[in-house]
Amino acid sequence: MIKVGIVGGTGYTGVELLRLLVAHPQVEIALITSRAEAGRSVADLFPSLRGRLELSFTDPDDNALAACDAVFFATPHNVAMRSVPRLLAAGTRVIDLSADFRIRDVAVWERWYGETHLCPELLDEAVYGLPERNREKIRGAKLLACPGCYPTAVQLGFMPLLQAGFVDTKSLIANAVSGVSGAGRQAKVDNLLSEVSDSFKAYGVSGHRHLPEIEQGLSAMASEPVSLTFVPHLAPMIRGIHATLYASLNEAGRAAELQALFEEAYADEPFVDVLPAGQYPQTRSVRGANSCQLALTVPQNRETVVVTVVEDNLVKGAAGQAIQCMNLMFDEDESLGIAQPGLLP
Repeated sequence: MIKVGIVGGTGYTGVELLRLLVAHPQVEIALITSRAEAGRSVADLFPSLRGRLELSFTDPDDNALAACDAVFFATPHNVAMRSVPRLLAAGTRVIDLSADFRIRDVAVWERWYGETHLCPELLDEAVYGLPERNREKIRGAKLLACPGCYPTAVQLGFMPLLQAGFVDTKSLIANAVSGVSGAGRQAKVDNLLSEVSDSFKAYGVSGHRHLPEIEQGLSAMASEPVSLTFVPHLAPMIRGIHATLYASLNEAGRAAELQALFEEAYADEPFVDVLPAGQYPQTRSVRGANSCQLALTVPQNRETVVVTVVEDNLVKGAAGQAIQCMNLMFDEDESLGIAQPGLLP
């Protein structure tokens, strides 16, 4: 059994980790931390877990966490980096769902997050947890940086095109839409039902923190610097990411080969589904599932390829992908505990 601890178990990502891990046949959840809810029963806060998990929240304690085989950090940025060095020294594997270790250039991280990174020496050691790109590195990882929800969708959508060298790397565009759970479980006026219902808006247009993470990954795929215009949006739905990606085909890119290119690229991937030509993905099809569905087309047979990608921001965009990586790190079946189909209706 894999003995796991969860730091930050009261947010949407934290409870999604709990929902999936309580059904994982090779996991023992040893502790869940929360300063605000210390002493409170998990099932009291989350009645959906009644009868499934008999634990109470505890104050964070690095010594208790170090007794685990793996620790998930489902926390805002700047929390994990305060404990990770001690946990790694104790031999505990760390799976960080925050942004603390996603960006390798410490100056870039500090510019976008507005503070000093506390352990920049670990940035090169951290393995980026996108299995479709880094599967073998993930198997040996001690410190794993789980991708953000937008970066997962955008990178999976562009990856075959960039690896094949079929598109102009200087003019990529990603318009991506998230449900309100992507903003976290917090009391903010902007997240109120009366504020988001029957409305649709763009945000972070002048610059979003996920941009450097996405460009870092895309540049590695293309083996050259990539320039991306990234515009996130908020939709009046609870879960889901829908990304519409645009790229200009270059002389090497042939529209007739693109469907086969994507199908071959993801043929052996358990959680990426390339839809048949003429079909387009919907967020409802992947709700609650650790899957990414995508489709591609070249409108009017011109030079622009359009890729549409959907995922559940809390599963393949966060908790499910983290568990997928944990399975790889502990030599388990990659799909163990996360093979459920989407919820319909």
